Amino acid sequence: MQFLKELWDFFRARKKWWLIPIILFLALFGWLFVFTQGSVVAPFIYTIF
Repeated sequence: MQFLKELWDFFRARKKWWLIPIILFLALFGWLFVFTQGSVVAPFIYTIF
């Protein structure tokens, strides 16, 4: 939780608002790979990339 607070403070102090969509996009794909790794959907996900 401390990491998220520091990240938010960084965005506010440095005015790097354009980084937020990039970080969310990377987190979404990370979540997708982790949770579909052992499922039936995994072969279809891996063929996309």
